[in-house]
Amino acid sequence: MHNITLLPADKYIVVNKTILSDESRKILSILYQPIIGSLSVNLYFTLWSQLDNLSIMSGEHFHHNLMSAMQISLDEVYKARKKLEAVGLLKTYIKVDSINSYIYELYSPLSANSFLTHPILSVILYNTVEKKEYNRIVEYFKLPSYNTNDYKDISTSFSDVFITSSYDKNVPTLEKDIKRRKTNSLKIDNNIDFDLIISSLPQSSINDRTFNDDIKDLITKLAFVYNLDNLEVIDIIRSSIEEKGIIDKMKLRKNARNYYQFEHNGELPSLIDKVQPKQLKSEVSDNSSESKMIYTFDNTKPYDFLKSKQNGAKPTSRDLKLLEALAVDYKLNPGVINVLIDYVLKVNNNKLTIGFVETIAGEWKRRKIEKVEDAVRIAKQEYKNHLEYNKKSNKKKDIKEVDTPDWFDKSIEKNEASISDIEKMNELLNEFK
Repeated sequence: MHNITLLPADKYIVVNKTILSDESRKILSILYQPIIGSLSVNLYFTLWSQLDNLSIMSGEHFHHNLMSAMQISLDEVYKARKKLEAVGLLKTYIKVDSINSYIYELYSPLSANSFLTHPILSVILYNTVEKKEYNRIVEYFKLPSYNTNDYKDISTSFSDVFITSSYDKNVPTLEKDIKRRKTNSLKIDNNIDFDLIISSLPQSSINDRTFNDDIKDLITKLAFVYNLDNLEVIDIIRSSIEEKGIIDKMKLRKNARNYYQFEHNGELPSLIDKVQPKQLKSEVSDNSSESKMIYTFDNTKPYDFLKSKQNGAKPTSRDLKLLEALAVDYKLNPGVINVLIDYVLKVNNNKLTIGFVETIAGEWKRRKIEKVEDAVRIAKQEYKNHLEYNKKSNKKKDIKEVDTPDWFDKSIEKNEASISDIEKMNELLNEFK
């Protein structure tokens, strides 16, 4: 179902699941836009504008109308929609038919307070707009301070004004469908093993209340934004437990942030796509080595891919910055980044030389390489050119043949691969020829 291609002729309606106001516009523009981009915010505003006079539901529209109204391509509509879904501003439903029909449900942005205290969104915003602008944003949403110490509260109570008399015993039932402000939470893949965490902590320091739902949710979000594994989470929790087995939320957040900054030279994380966008993935048509290779590029996070190339060793902070630059500055898709990493390691004696990587990234960006298949094709051609150049120049072949490790370490194979007979992946990329 998730691989269904969006078409210009597909129909959609917009349903408002919340109460939208001018405050919503400000929050979207000031807080959300730096993270999801102007195109996604524009899409939200466009869908909002298509609601009826009561701001409840739109009529039926076609996606080609949306493309015309926003002056963007269908692929841009799709990408902008996915970002709205990712941050909880939109829910999408589909009914498959000869012409597919979509329902787009709009949800309110978080309040300024909820956004600026959110363990993921606040960190990403801070790192996106930098400290000075972030502080300006916080000041914009701050309530004015004033002192009531010399004043007396003389407000009248309800019971001083109203009295109750006889009433109808047939009390009306509460209506479920009355409009109210509704937000939609961020969905995070939970790779945290709480059973392992709980069993690894001293039992004398925890109790039944230590890991309530709020704490588990916070830990999951912190683990996501700071890319923490179970063992790192355990260490951070140990230093965040107070008396009586209570985990201090503020201390937990601070310890997670400090740990990440210590490991990454004071930097905070930025958002990059995890894996290749679904609409740009290739169909796996057979069990050939090339199909498996392309499947791997498509379904592995660049972080995990680079980690697997290093025998499970974590990428250095320098390499992480390079991955981030490829995604943020060069806007390469995750699968394409994987191809680029593998190609450079192959022809550059297992070294990720920044200048070399950025030169190729710039060329691929200019050629608008979005799909893994296209990146593999270009990499193969470049490899051939590289060999021919060395041959013509009568130079020694400077490509070091190395025994590359399996593409998937155990965790990647378990979480990402669905092809049952994955062979040793070190055979797959020795064939750029």
